[in-house]
Amino acid sequence: MTKPVIIVTGASGQVGKEIQAISIRYPAFRFLFLSKEDLPMDQFESVKKYFDANHPAYCINCAAYTAVDRAETEKELAMRINGDAVGYLAGICKLFNTKLIHISTDYVFDGTAVAPYKENHATNPVNYYGQTKLQGEKLCVGNNPESIIIRTSWVYSEFGNNFVKTMVRLMKERTSLNVVNDQIGSPAYAADLAKVMLDVIEKSEQETGGWKPGIFHYSNEGVISWYDFAVAIRNISRSNCNIHAIPTSSYPTPAARPAYSVFNKEKIKETFGILIPEWKDSLEICMAKM
Repeated sequence: MTKPVIIVTGASGQVGKEIQAISIRYPAFRFLFLSKEDLPMDQFESVKKYFDANHPAYCINCAAYTAVDRAETEKELAMRINGDAVGYLAGICKLFNTKLIHISTDYVFDGTAVAPYKENHATNPVNYYGQTKLQGEKLCVGNNPESIIIRTSWVYSEFGNNFVKTMVRLMKERTSLNVVNDQIGSPAYAADLAKVMLDVIEKSEQETGGWKPGIFHYSNEGVISWYDFAVAIRNISRSNCNIHAIPTSSYPTPAARPAYSVFNKEKIKETFGILIPEWKDSLEICMAKM
């Protein structure tokens, strides 16, 4: 019996590499890991040919343009990858009867909420990166209503570039750091997110009706500021670096950031029966690996 094929796009990114790291735990599937060099998602004919040759049962789309500040000037490129390519991929998945999981972001919201964001909360991006990701969501659902979209926030892992690795490096180089304390959210350890997605796929293979399309929110449990996050990183790494809390206004960036990015995660927990780890527990696991 042939194993169902799972294509993972953007496989050289944080989430893609975490999926590779745990894929051995899912021996019922055959994985095809594709970096942007292997298969650029904005080369549509190449994508179609690849699907035609491999007929995947599932596709996890980790491919994305993630340079939030640069997106303010590289608008065409950001929209092509985060918007147009996602819509095309969703259509290709529908054509080949491939079940798609696409990763989106908290940046589709404006950060003015006072309670955790539910999936049906009105979207209103405050930067161009958020606009491109929202366009990707709309095209994804429009071209393939059977897709699963998972919005996540503050992603970090032992791989790639992220806040945790940057803080660890800076704490070795400097005696003090300034970190904003008025942006509130929840980190997402990419390894936890990877496991959730593969568990969803595994369940859909084992249970009739196990695939439940829609938009879902995922991050680790707990609510913190970037300052709180930095302090926890310092404490776990036993650094002597002094961390100073500053307002966002003291750290201007080309792209605005939502001030509040906390997710309500009841939908994903109830729909797929998952338990979500606390942010600090996952941070300790990640930093032990680093």
